[in-house]
Amino acid sequence: MRKKHDFIERSLLAAVGFLKEATLIEAFAQRQGLLQAWDPRFKTVALLALIVTAVSLKHPLTIGLLYGLCLLLALASRLSLGFFLLRTWMFIPLFSLVAALPALFGFVSPGPPAWSAQLFGFALTITVPGIKTAVLFVARITTAVSLAVLLSLTTRHGELLQALRTFRIPQPFVLTAAMTYRYLYQLAVMVENSFTAIKSRVGVIDHHRKGQDVVAWNMANLWHRVNHMNEEVYLAMCSRGYTGEARVLNKRKARAGDWWWTAAAVVLVSSLFWMDAGL
Repeated sequence: MRKKHDFIERSLLAAVGFLKEATLIEAFAQRQGLLQAWDPRFKTVALLALIVTAVSLKHPLTIGLLYGLCLLLALASRLSLGFFLLRTWMFIPLFSLVAALPALFGFVSPGPPAWSAQLFGFALTITVPGIKTAVLFVARITTAVSLAVLLSLTTRHGELLQALRTFRIPQPFVLTAAMTYRYLYQLAVMVENSFTAIKSRVGVIDHHRKGQDVVAWNMANLWHRVNHMNEEVYLAMCSRGYTGEARVLNKRKARAGDWWWTAAAVVLVSSLFWMDAGL
């Protein structure tokens, strides 16, 4: 029973720690790397074009080339490759891999068999078109997610929001994203403190009914505290003149290098589509 409680505690604290780390990741955007020096507006356009390219290519080879380029950009931006791979493969690519599993079998993707077996009296056949479909799906998702994570890691949050407003992204969307990012950390701290308070006052809960009562009470208390903090934050921001627009202290100006890198991105996108059409 004790090991079970330790597992739940470690899982909860690990999830909260990951959430707090995700909101304090701007240290990577302050490094002297390739993408960090690129103007956020040009960088956003270029990486979004690469994301659209990744989900539009039809051959795993060209997608693999784009993914390799993404890894090179991560290294050139002074990001730890292990950290980058862990972050990009954490949720969405693994989920897409699970979602792509049914496409391997003949009842979803009919065609020449690549492998067959009998399982509980049922014939399971993995087909060649199924393998190609699953590989293409996972490759697209992984590359697109990696490019999106690369953009978020190498761009300060305020600069990224300001770039979105430059491209006429609706203000309510940008405001919601800013508020979510800024106060997600506070929510994680409140959850962690609530868990510590439960553990210090209640100790180990052996009966599930008592555990349900404690969790339900703390969920209600957390909701009340979050709602109260929401009102206080809103009034504090209004009193300081916040209008929903993202503002940064150091506004960047476009340089010749930004235009050259953007032109290189256009050439790269065109080359990938040309190679993909020729395969």
